[in-house]
Amino acid sequence: MLHQYPSGISSIYDAEQDLNGFVDEIKSAHTKRPCGLILVFYCPVKYSSGILVDMLAAVLPGVDCCGCSSSGEVTPDGLESGNAVAVLFPADKFVAAASLLHSVNHLGLEEIVHEVAALRSELRQKLQPQLAQSDTTAGKAGAQFSGLPDNPDSIFAISLIDGLSYSEESITSALKIGLGDIPLIGGSAGDSLQFKATEQFCDGQMHSNSTVLILVQSALRFETFTNRNFLPTECKFVVTESDPDSRTVFEFNAEPAAHAYAQALRLKPEELTSEVFASNPVVLRVGGEFYCRSIQQVNEDASLTFFCAIDNGIVLTLAKSTGMVASTRDMLARLETSLGGIDMILGFDCVLRRLDASN
Repeated sequence: MLHQYPSGISSIYDAEQDLNGFVDEIKSAHTKRPCGLILVFYCPVKYSSGILVDMLAAVLPGVDCCGCSSSGEVTPDGLESGNAVAVLFPADKFVAAASLLHSVNHLGLEEIVHEVAALRSELRQKLQPQLAQSDTTAGKAGAQFSGLPDNPDSIFAISLIDGLSYSEESITSALKIGLGDIPLIGGSAGDSLQFKATEQFCDGQMHSNSTVLILVQSALRFETFTNRNFLPTECKFVVTESDPDSRTVFEFNAEPAAHAYAQALRLKPEELTSEVFASNPVVLRVGGEFYCRSIQQVNEDASLTFFCAIDNGIVLTLAKSTGMVASTRDMLARLETSLGGIDMILGFDCVLRRLDASN
């Protein structure tokens, strides 16, 4: 199912789970309007990942085609599960440089900063011949890029990292050092809530414990954003015993973590579910802003395992919802005003936010 936006960006949603048809439609769209970048997100339970990646590499030689497995897909029709979606960025509006960083749980700061510098250099090299060709073929049809290479406001970065690597915070911090003022968006690859293994791919290579890093130069105006629809309450939890390596909290305020959290919600520990965690998050204050520290599950010993990094001594605050629909509408209204209209949104959704939306 092809959806074309006025900007030239297209999305293809495989509602029928027809792998051959999905890849053929991507190839057809690229043939009609060459792509500078293609992103693909898919359910690893319903799709043979190796076959999908091999098919894409075969029909899209020389095209930056990247993506990852997911725990649900955001499509033009809304939130879906068990399918695949591709986003196609036309080459006359977008130029990209991408790479796959392996063994992210062992990567050091220096290696990541070096990789970012290499990608920035590759992006500049890709831009120069296109801009020169564009200058000499003004008014002619083609896929020459029409952007400005020296404008830092025209570049953004995308990171798609293994959500089971326990490395998101350290990798993101290192990427931000290398990127400087370049905004970073993206998220953690999922596996349909199985929590066994996720997959990341770039230019025909597929791995786990990796991150896809993409730099994108855009000829179109864009704005990056985050939507937070929770406010902190007065209820505080001090992490008094934990295992940071496994992201497990054993005690809040010197009590079993699940008991303390459930008591604050006036629930029993056995009533704690993913839906409860989604609608009643705990947040961490960093630099004046509050960030969710999402709970993954309650364990038999009344400990809590988190999706995010935790450590002894940190103070978490129970948060309450301000209303997802209202906060999202307010955000979209602000973006409409700022950009003079919205053509499309490339969104990366937290799995617990998705559960909260279902609630």
